[in-house]
Amino acid sequence: MALPRFLAAHLDEISGSATLSEEETHHLTSVLRLRFGDEVAVFDGNGREYRARIERVSREATQLRLLDAIAPAPEPAVRLTLAQAVLKGERMDDVVRDATMMGVAAIEPMITAHTVARAALRNGRGADRWRRVAIASAKQCRRAVVPVVGAGTPFLDWIVQDSAALRIVLVEPEASTSGRPLTVLRDEPTPASATIAVGPEGGWSETEIEAATRAGWLPITMGRRTLRADAVPIVAIGVLQAMWGDL
Repeated sequence: MALPRFLAAHLDEISGSATLSEEETHHLTSVLRLRFGDEVAVFDGNGREYRARIERVSREATQLRLLDAIAPAPEPAVRLTLAQAVLKGERMDDVVRDATMMGVAAIEPMITAHTVARAALRNGRGADRWRRVAIASAKQCRRAVVPVVGAGTPFLDWIVQDSAALRIVLVEPEASTSGRPLTVLRDEPTPASATIAVGPEGGWSETEIEAATRAGWLPITMGRRTLRADAVPIVAIGVLQAMWGDL
């Protein structure tokens, strides 16, 4: 039976101890009803994971004793960033959850010309929520790495900041800029890192596509099928990882 998993607020391999936050402690005690002496799995979000025993529980924190290292699931060879225009409602939650499950290294929420859900980034509330979604997804899919979730960046700023070896902007087939099909990348060398930029429900503006192309981004189309905005990034990630041998 798989051990319940928790994200450590602090994990020290030298002392053989780990500490759970108040939020994780609440889940441990009030939801799962675990107590002193029970065994759990604990990971640090950066790839380390251990079997551990509960040693002390308070309202604010849980102290664990590390027992044995657990070999985590391997991370994708290509470090992939998803630069995702903020979507409405729970669709953004779904993208963050599934992209985490697929193994992306980072998720950058973006504000674009046609972004409707701008209020989601006010006061950092949206970013905090998406970080919690990413943590929950990593725990559920038994991934030992939690992707970095950004605070939100205007798209036109992001395209000149990103330094990935391969930078892709997904465009609609009818976009004025001619986009090549994603499968053309099968004949290209596998990059060490890549970023895929996905637009909002209303798509990119012509200005955004032109600016991205000038900045060296590769316009790519998913083909003739019309996909939901929240499905596009997950399908694209899956295709890319299949071509790179990361599935």
